[in-house]
Amino acid sequence: MKKFILGIALGLAGIVSVSAQEFTFAEEFVNPDTNDVVIDYGTIENGADGQRTFVFTNTGAKPLVISRVQTSCGCTTPEYSKEPVLPGAEGKIVVKYDTKRTGPFQKSITVYSNAEEAGRKVLKIKGTIKS
Repeated sequence: MKKFILGIALGLAGIVSVSAQEFTFAEEFVNPDTNDVVIDYGTIENGADGQRTFVFTNTGAKPLVISRVQTSCGCTTPEYSKEPVLPGAEGKIVVKYDTKRTGPFQKSITVYSNAEEAGRKVLKIKGTIKS
């Protein structure tokens, strides 16, 4: 009987350990037509504050670990916590765009994590800087 109970317990532990790991971004960042995750700066002044924050929730059953964040150019700098984001908790990815440039821009930020459904998630920023 003990072996039977132990077998069931180990089986359930195995099922829990393969639960999907996911994270979702706040609705304000998600384009409902394309499902892209975007922050639109709109039109801003040259030299204005270029820092924006993507907020996400770990909707998986295990801690979410972001292994790296890569930008499409050196004009965009990311910051993120190296600590695991626990299930149900919020995390943040802060991006800073160099607003000393002028004209329209659209950049991508690629987030690499242990999420099974979206281990590589592309975020976008866009806007226009007045000259």
